[in-house]
Amino acid sequence: MKIGNVELENNIFLAPMAGITDLPFRLICKEQGAGLVYTEMISSKALFYGDEKTKQLLKSSPKERPLAVQIFGSDLEAIKYSVKYLNDYADIIDINMGCPAPKIVKNGDGSKILLDLELVKQIVEVAVNNAEVPITVKIRKGWDNEHVVAVEAAKIIENAGASAIAVHGRTRNQFYAGEADWDIIKKVKESVKIPVIGNGDIKSAELAKEMLDYTKVDAVMIGRATMGNPWIFRETLEYLKTGNKIAEPTIDERLEMLLKHLGLEIALKGEVVAVKEMRKYISGYTKGLPEASQFRCEINKLQTAEEVRLCVQKYFNNLK
Repeated sequence: MKIGNVELENNIFLAPMAGITDLPFRLICKEQGAGLVYTEMISSKALFYGDEKTKQLLKSSPKERPLAVQIFGSDLEAIKYSVKYLNDYADIIDINMGCPAPKIVKNGDGSKILLDLELVKQIVEVAVNNAEVPITVKIRKGWDNEHVVAVEAAKIIENAGASAIAVHGRTRNQFYAGEADWDIIKKVKESVKIPVIGNGDIKSAELAKEMLDYTKVDAVMIGRATMGNPWIFRETLEYLKTGNKIAEPTIDERLEMLLKHLGLEIALKGEVVAVKEMRKYISGYTKGLPEASQFRCEINKLQTAEEVRLCVQKYFNNLK
């Protein structure tokens, strides 16, 4: 698959997720077969004003390339500056027009942009005109059921020069509740010629295939289902290729991956930050396992990496 001039190994992508898709998690998902990984959402205004903390989100590794860097914002000057700045960091620059978070939409960013289709056009044009890499856009079905604009927005985005569109099949008002509407994703695919990436409710290899078959999208993007389950990429690729389901990761594999993840977080962010950051990932790695909630309560009290390692090893050894 190609997006613009960027060749990708496959069409199963890791969705950008704020607070989740940092460098360690991207590396792990890439190793498991993700065809494209995205950074966390980066504020174009923060880049424009030279915020150092924001620049930390751009730390990357050659092992994860090609890399898509996702930005958000509605200020045209900030978008222009960010795109020029990111030409040296990104293989693809993605513009977020789908985030439903209140603190994002109250500033007119994320999914709020879909209420102003002229602004959609202007943002994409400014980005394309200043980019040396392909520009892609992530949208939602619309703002609410009275403003379902995905098809119209997709046509505008294509005409403005974007190289691909990702569609999450929910409105902003739905946040992540209810079911994603795959019909709207199908309609977007039918209405544009550039690649379309489907997103929403892909929790398994079977559902990834179902979305590809039903909507005819060029790629699928998996988000929340990757939390604690980076193996979903290898499972999906094998299922698409052979129709076979591979065995779920063993207890040993889960333990090994969790400890590897902890090590990568420490190397990037230092022990104090990494121990806190790992709490949300550990929650994912242990989801559905016996006495997991009790174990997570214990983990959340720990302060050092050694304490976390010992606690994790004890828990998984008991499972065996």
